[in-house]
Amino acid sequence: MNNATTPQRPKVVIGTIGSDAHVTGQFVLTRAMEDAGIEVIRLGACVPQEEFIEAAVETGAHAILVSSLYGMAFFDCQTMREKCVEAGLGEILLYIGGHLGTNREKWEDVEARFLGVGFDRVYSTDSRPAGVIADLKKDITPRLHAA
Repeated sequence: MNNATTPQRPKVVIGTIGSDAHVTGQFVLTRAMEDAGIEVIRLGACVPQEEFIEAAVETGAHAILVSSLYGMAFFDCQTMREKCVEAGLGEILLYIGGHLGTNREKWEDVEARFLGVGFDRVYSTDSRPAGVIADLKKDITPRLHAA
């Protein structure tokens, strides 16, 4: 009988934050992540910060992926890292992607704003699932081996 433990799969929580009801990108990314062997807990649309965090605590997720296309994500997310810390998830990976700024802003400024409030990675609407998955695997793998 083999007593070796099965390696843990990467596990993520994904949803669309705030009052945003856009879910198409979430469906596409979920399918791609599942095909890549990542366990996905999909929360759907119009999800408050607290629900993302509660789901991550309950499931032992390694990352929270926030989607937003309606342009208000910064207001919806600016205290998310602090709330994660309060819930005991200070080291959880926080990713965000979508239409995150106005059309007049430089992407570097938008990205810096979200990194500045504690997100680990920030993706524009030009990002593709393969890039997100590669980043997740690179960021989560050391955590799986440390567990």
